[in-house]
Amino acid sequence: MFADRHEAGRKLAERLLRFKDRRPVVLALPRGGVPVGYEIARALGAPLDLVLVRKLGAPGQPELALGALALGAEVEILTDPQLIAELGVTETELASITACERAEIARRRTLYLGDRPSVPLAGCTAILVDDGIATGASMRAALIATRKRNPALLVLAVPVAPPDTIARLRKEADEIVCLAQPRSFLSVGQFYRDFAQLEDREVLALLAEARQFVTNPINLPSSPAINKMR
Repeated sequence: MFADRHEAGRKLAERLLRFKDRRPVVLALPRGGVPVGYEIARALGAPLDLVLVRKLGAPGQPELALGALALGAEVEILTDPQLIAELGVTETELASITACERAEIARRRTLYLGDRPSVPLAGCTAILVDDGIATGASMRAALIATRKRNPALLVLAVPVAPPDTIARLRKEADEIVCLAQPRSFLSVGQFYRDFAQLEDREVLALLAEARQFVTNPINLPSSPAINKMR
């Protein structure tokens, strides 16, 4: 049981200090992953950036993932064809769900990052962080999207996840650091005493504060061009 996301981040950071001299960049999944990533970035003196991910929820069952999409160099879309067929989801329905989530990713990109370019990952250690993982659909999309940005090493770091989910994600990451892998797993929130939903303003405040303690800066590209959604 973690007190809150900040405590979980501090505990994860202890396990990640070995990457401090390997050009680390911390990439958090908003919103819940941002406090976790904030603590890791502070411990490593690393830049804190975001990977924007959205689950493709089934019609009438938004918590059931038909797949997920993530914004990397471009939009990475993963779907579960078997589940889509079993539920009888039509191409039109799937296209509508995907369009809505693409729009939400674009909104969050503008809100959280504005016109700032993404931190370049080529040759760096990318540490992908969330407050926990349940099924892993969104995280798998995030890992695949991040891999396409050519980090030297791709590390998945989470406080808690079920063991079968971690097993499925091992082929997508070079290393995985997970503090707890309980077999009895209903939701990520059951492992936190305080699991209140973050507001956008809290995410913005943490991102702004994190920029003040970067001691391992990564040179940004001279062009301010932003990765465009395709």
